[in-house]
Amino acid sequence: MRKRALVLAGAAAVFVAGFLVGNRLMPVQGQAMPGTGFAGVPGAKGGEDVTGPYDAVADWPKPLSQLPGHENWTWGAVEGIFAESPNRVFIAQRGELPLLKRPANTPLPQIGPSLSFPTGEVPFRNASQGPVASLPGGGAPGDKPEDADKLWGGRKDIDARWEHTLVVVNASGDITEQWTQWDSFLERPHAVYINPYDPEKSVWMVDDYKEALFKFSNDGKKLLQTIGTPDQSGADDAHFNRPTFITWLPDSTMFVADGYNGTRVAKFDKSGKFLLAWGQKGNPPGDTRPGYFNVVHGIAADPVTHHVYVCDRSNHRIQVFDENGKFLDQWPLDKYSSVNFLYMSADRHLWIADDRNDKIVEYDLDGHLLYAWGTLSDNPGGLFNTHGMSVDQDGNLYIAEVGNGRAQKFRPRQGADPSKLVGKPVYSAWK
Repeated sequence: MRKRALVLAGAAAVFVAGFLVGNRLMPVQGQAMPGTGFAGVPGAKGGEDVTGPYDAVADWPKPLSQLPGHENWTWGAVEGIFAESPNRVFIAQRGELPLLKRPANTPLPQIGPSLSFPTGEVPFRNASQGPVASLPGGGAPGDKPEDADKLWGGRKDIDARWEHTLVVVNASGDITEQWTQWDSFLERPHAVYINPYDPEKSVWMVDDYKEALFKFSNDGKKLLQTIGTPDQSGADDAHFNRPTFITWLPDSTMFVADGYNGTRVAKFDKSGKFLLAWGQKGNPPGDTRPGYFNVVHGIAADPVTHHVYVCDRSNHRIQVFDENGKFLDQWPLDKYSSVNFLYMSADRHLWIADDRNDKIVEYDLDGHLLYAWGTLSDNPGGLFNTHGMSVDQDGNLYIAEVGNGRAQKFRPRQGADPSKLVGKPVYSAWK
């Protein structure tokens, strides 16, 4: 009996010693060993992943004020961005705004207690909000293009001006192309793209106030095609109701999110022939009925399954359909979200830009949350009212911010976890 007790005591001592030694080798509080956590750069010490697995590139793009005659002007509400290559990035914006410095904090007791302007540590100007902001006025769901001048209460060429609606910037941030020949033609440039399956690399512009899509030659000299009837709203084979974004399948079948005032997705063949549409007006917020929409404001397609992912913004969800509009699934989003843009990477992950929560978010194609980063700020790397995303062949990420009135470039951090980088796009017909 005594011998058995000694054996058990010895075994217990060995176990305790092993536990203590092993516990000394474990990270504090049972955390994973360096390199196996959720950080954007595995094993990194410190940091907060404010910009995720990226560093914000300073002084990109260069300020508009460097241009002759623009010394006192800056970027307006930047609606769209698209990287054809690291050295040719398109930026679409709603004109220009006066160049302002952040004012000193001023208490406003005449309005209410504990109020001041600007509120510390948040952006002091919203380039898109209010009667004196980027042209044109309005832009909210329900606004009509013909009321744009009524909704904008500023003084043209003083509070804002309609110039440089589309420019091209190189890798260093220099403005290399000014498509000013189209300034008077465009009314509210909302998104800019190049179809990844088009060897001609034609440039597409979605103009929601113009109620149409416009296809330009790659050099911007020619308008090649118009889809929709300019300056006329509707919901048939020849009309849109403030369209927002577009996406393509490998055969260049095109899907249009239609839109701010429309409540449908429209499908066209590679030549621009209307094929079909689906969607009905819902009851926001929180309508969960399949195929009902309120603000169709983001769209992406899986090149493998041909599933179409649609942001039903005011109902705070993403709906999933097959290519002919059959409902397949829906993913609920945060009830305070305002998701503007969907991006499908070549590695078949879906990324969203949530402007209300100031986040860039990654999901797998079953809707499982994989990663998120971002914070509200007008500092380099901060986000405010994100509206578009693009990635170039080197993995640089570009973001359009309406509220901040700027475009940003993010470069992958050294040692960044590849699974947390926004994946490169499909480059099927061109490199």
